[in-house]
Parts: sequence; structure tokens; C-alpha cells
Amino acid sequence: MISVLPVILFVVLLVLGAPIAFVLALAGISHMLSFGYTDVANILSQKMFYGIDLFSYTCIPFFICAGQIMNKGGVTQRIVDVAQEFIGYKRGGLAYAVVLVGMVLAAILGSANAVAVILCSVMIPAMVASGYEKEFAGSLVAASGCLGCIIPPSVDFVIYSVLAGVSVKRMFVAGIMPGIFLGLCFMTVIFFRAKRRNYPKYREKFAPREAFQTLVRGLPSLLVPIIIVGGVLGGVFTPTESGAIACAAAAILGFFYKNLHLRDFPKILAESGLVSAGILLIIACGNILAWSLAYDAVPERLVNGILSITNNGNLVMLLVILLLFAIGCVMEAFAAMLILVPVLEPLGNAMGFDPIHFGMITIIMLTLALATPPVGMLLFTTSKVSRIDLNKLNRSIWPFVAAGMAGVLILAYFPQITLWLPNLLYPAG
Repeated sequence: MISVLPVILFVVLLVLGAPIAFVLALAGISHMLSFGYTDVANILSQKMFYGIDLFSYTCIPFFICAGQIMNKGGVTQRIVDVAQEFIGYKRGGLAYAVVLVGMVLAAILGSANAVAVILCSVMIPAMVASGYEKEFAGSLVAASGCLGCIIPPSVDFVIYSVLAGVSVKRMFVAGIMPGIFLGLCFMTVIFFRAKRRNYPKYREKFAPREAFQTLVRGLPSLLVPIIIVGGVLGGVFTPTESGAIACAAAAILGFFYKNLHLRDFPKILAESGLVSAGILLIIACGNILAWSLAYDAVPERLVNGILSITNNGNLVMLLVILLLFAIGCVMEAFAAMLILVPVLEPLGNAMGFDPIHFGMITIIMLTLALATPPVGMLLFTTSKVSRIDLNKLNRSIWPFVAAGMAGVLILAYFPQITLWLPNLLYPAG
């Protein structure tokens, strides 16, 4: 039986708003002490170091830096222009463009927060100026930011692959169809909302000449995600190398567009370093708690407990989805993954779930929780950058959360949507 003290400490620190890295570390330490592990001081630094001493994690600072360079270098604006020209003639076209741009940025940056920050600075002012409600624009950006963790390359895929011991390449391929599918789910919300609120069109009808000219200007920017994802899937370079190439490509385009200068790089590198350090500190501290749970055989006991209730795979999948949603609503996604993956992966194996499919559902649910009150980090990010009242965002996000949940359930019970592409490209994987 797990001691109550670590659970109480974890909840209290979380409610008090303590930094999530310290919450994880202190909960892990108290858990170790609760089952009589007295050599805590000697094991802490070792476990923290081992938690981040993995080559796969070196891609994280590269993806963060690529986002900073793209935003400063004007690469994002070219992508936005192309999306607006090709979808803007539809009612609510600017809103559709937000989702499309989110998909493209996701394939370059691999970070939900990076996608959301760029969309906040570029798309929300344009939407408000066109007559959209500011809170709807903000909630759409927060929802579209979720795609940054689902469409490859993705930092979350790398972390999950390390924790669960599955192929990063297969995870990358498996994320393509679910990412597009969830984007379509969000577009469904836009479709009904645009009809009800009579949202404006970006232009009255499709203009082939202007669209072609915009496409030519934006083509170099659009080629970046193709090169990155295609290079990884084709085995030309590793995910870490793809992050470095993303930085290089973004810098070259920024200089070409004359929006980026050498004097910008000290600030870009400093901000990227701070964000990357925060992520890696969470991973390091999360490894303390993950190790304590494994040492105390919590995953095995959870598996046995659930299997004692039911061995119906459909019901177990539903219970896992509800658990992930509940935890994701009150906990940061990185931290939740570090705790839950070592616990849930044995359950998935015991039920015979495909590890890639099970991992995809896990990541999508925790990612969707990034845009779910009360602790959705994308809501905090969007509110801070766009200066939209957080309470208004919390109310307006729910249609997108509902659409995302419906999409997750379809993906959960029709695994072929997720698995057909990795099985087609890597049948022996």
C-alpha cells in the first residue's frame, strides 16, 4: 500500500503553485522515505543525472531554438500568408488558417508552447481585426497549439520513446494521421461556429494568381517541415540532427527575408537555453519520482488492481483515457508523462495493446490536457502572450476540448488510423 504522505505532499505543493520540478522531486523523496529507503541523499543526484543523460534529449534545445529563430526571422509569416490565400475564401477562413498554420509549425518545432506563442503573436491580432471574438481566437490558438506535440517531429514522442523503449522513428510516423485527424476535429468546431456567428471571409473568392504568387514566396518556408520530417523518416538524419537542421534552415531563411540579424542571436540563444533548462530540470526531477514508484512496485500493483476489476480491453482503454484526462487537467504534461508512462506501459503490455498505438493515445490525452482548465499550460501561455483574460479562455476552450476528446475516442477504438502508416513504411519495426 502506498503511503498517504507522498500523495498529500504532492497535492498540497501542486495546489500552492510550487514549481513542478520541485513538486516531483519532493514527492519522490517523501515516497522513498515512506517505504524505509534511507540512502536518499546518495541516490538523488545519480537518478537526476541518469534521467537526462540520454542523447535523444539533445533535440529539445534545438527545436526550442528553431521556434525562436522562425518567429524572429519572418518565416512564420510566409506560412500564414499561404494558408490565408488558399483557405481564406471560406467563411471563417482565417480561423481555418490558424489550424493549418499550427499543423505546419508543429512539423517544424515539435513543441506545443512554441506553436502557441507564434500563433498568438501572428494570428490573434489578425483575427480580432477581422471581427472574431478575442476569446474565441485565443481558445483556437490554444487548441491548435496541441498539434505541436502530435504532428512529428515532437519532443513528447522522443521522451515517450525513451521511457517506453519504443522506436522514435515509428512514433514519428504514427503521429502524422492522428495529428491531421485532430486538426480536422478542430475545424469542425470552426465550421459550425462560423455559420452561427457569420464570421467574415479573408477574401470573397479564391484568387489563383495571388495564391500562386504567395505560394512561390512562401515555398522555401513550406519546404522546411518536409525536409525535417522526410529526413528523419528516410534515415538521412536523427531527430537531434533534424532539430539542428531546423535551426539552420530557419536562420538562412530569416537572413534571406532580411528579418533576422546577428545581433538577435544572443537573446534567441539565452531564451532557448532558459526554456530548455526548465524542461530538462522537470525530466531530471521526474526521474526521482518515477524511480521511487518503480522501486515500490507501483506499476505492477496498478496492473494487478485493474485486471482484478476487468480484463476487457475496451473498458481498460476507456479507464486509461479517463485517468489521463483527470490527471492532465491538474498536472503539467511533461511531469504527467514521466510519472504515468512507467506505470501504464506494463498495463498496456498486459492487455496486448500495440505499444505505438497505446503511446499515441497517452500523448494525445496529455497534450489535450495542455488546453484544459484549470492547469492547462497552453491556456496560461495564450493568456499571457495575447493578454486575454484566463477565465474567458477557460470557458471558450470547451468546444475544442470536446472535439478533441471525440477524436481521441475514435483513434483509441480504431487503431488502424494510427498504425497503418508505420506498418506500411516499417513493417518489420
